[in-house]
Formats: sequence, C-alpha cells, structure tokens
Amino acid sequence: MSPWEALLDKPHPGEHFVQIYQADQSALCRNVGQYIWNGLRRGDGVLIVASAEHRKLFTEHLVSRGTDIKAFVETNRLVMLDASQTLSRFMIGAQPDWHRFEAVIREAIHRVHPAAGSEGLRAYGEMVGILWKRRQFAAAIRLEQLWNKVMEQSVFSLYCAYAIDLFGNDFEMSQLESVLCTHTHLLPSDPDGSLEAALNRSLDDILGPEADNLRLRIKAHHRSSWAVMASVESAVLWLRRYLPEKAEEIVSRARNYQALQHESVS
Repeated sequence: MSPWEALLDKPHPGEHFVQIYQADQSALCRNVGQYIWNGLRRGDGVLIVASAEHRKLFTEHLVSRGTDIKAFVETNRLVMLDASQTLSRFMIGAQPDWHRFEAVIREAIHRVHPAAGSEGLRAYGEMVGILWKRRQFAAAIRLEQLWNKVMEQSVFSLYCAYAIDLFGNDFEMSQLESVLCTHTHLLPSDPDGSLEAALNRSLDDILGPEADNLRLRIKAHHRSSWAVMASVESAVLWLRRYLPEKAEEIVSRARNYQALQHESVS
C-alpha cells in the first residue's frame, strides 16, 4: 500500500484533502470511491455532498465492489446530499455565511451514524468546486476556511475536489496557492507513477544536462504553508512559478509521453 493509499484507507481526524482533477474524472472516481469504501468497511459514517453525476459515479464504483448501498443509506451510515442545493442554503450574496454554514453542516453530520462501536466520520464535498467553476474564487477559499473552522470543533476527515487541470495551459497559479494553504494534502492525479516518469523524460529532453540540477532545486523547495503533495504536482507548480517560459512545453510533452505509455499498455 502506497502512502497515498494509506491516507485514503485510514485518514486521521482533521486531515483535509483536496484533489484537482481534469476532464477525465476516472482518477477522482477511483480515489473518492476508495475513500468512501474504506470508511464503510471500517465502520465509519460517510457524508457525501456532490453533484448528481458524481453521486451516480461513486455509487456505481461502490456497487462494483459489492457494496450494499441501500443498506448503508437506510441506516444512515452513508448520507448523500446535492452540492448545489446544500450550497444555496448558506450563501448570502456572493459569500458563504458562517452561522448558516455551521447549522447546515452540523445538521448533516448529525444525520450520519457510524457503525456500533465506531466513532469514525469522513466527508466528501465539492461545493467549493462549484464556486470555483463560477470563478467565485474568494468565496471558495472562504468556504474552505469555514470547513476548517468546523473541523477544529469536530472529529472527521474531509475530502474536497476542484475541476482544475493542473497540467492545462489555462492554469491559474495565483488562485491555486490559496487552495493549497487551506488543505493538509493534495492528492496525486497520477497514482500509478506514469506521469512522473513522463515528466522526467520531458525534462531530460528539453533541459538536457540542466535537468538533474533542476530536480534538486525542485526537491529543496518547499512551502510549509502548502498542503503535502506528490512529487509530480510539486514539480509542475515549481515550473509554473519559477520557469514559466519553459513550463508549458515541458508539461505538454510529458502529457504526450504519458499518453503513449498508456496506449502501449492497453
């Protein structure tokens, strides 16, 4: 089991994960499905606040693993809410209101019942992702801060998701920095390691002998206020910030190499 798989298997109370996923939602479905399934298997209560599309995907993933969804829902081991409807209950104008948010979330949490003898609770939410998609960046960050405030007074882990392409050419570094400061972990978009290998190959192609030196600089660079993240995400963020004139070329070539690897495997 990798460290990231272990994180999804048994998260500690107060840990706040974020996943930045692309148009291909397979990685999101796989990771969230694992997070939910592990929780139910361990006796945890699970709260899901997601779109109808994602609730369907997560449900299908759980059913494929032999999960009796109906039984978990009927006993409130698993509570699923609509993200847009839930978000609308605590927004005032363009910002989330603390008192309304606290009331809505605590009501939802109280509906979730872990198995007898267990006190574990894990939540997944994508209301912040809705705000981000609307380009209400300040509201999304404020909502993350409110979640953290609730977590200080409760015992649960939280998993958030944003439909952002970290490897796309419309990436907004300045906005993402605030997201990284409100989470404990940025989950990898590439758990199988194929993108890391592709990125290293791209660095060697484009930078030649300087690639090894750059890797050392990236490894030495760490912002303590940011979420813990995998080496690929860390490298891409470093390139976006400190080598913007080469970043797009390096990342684009890495994605092409990764696609070729997947084609050869399939």
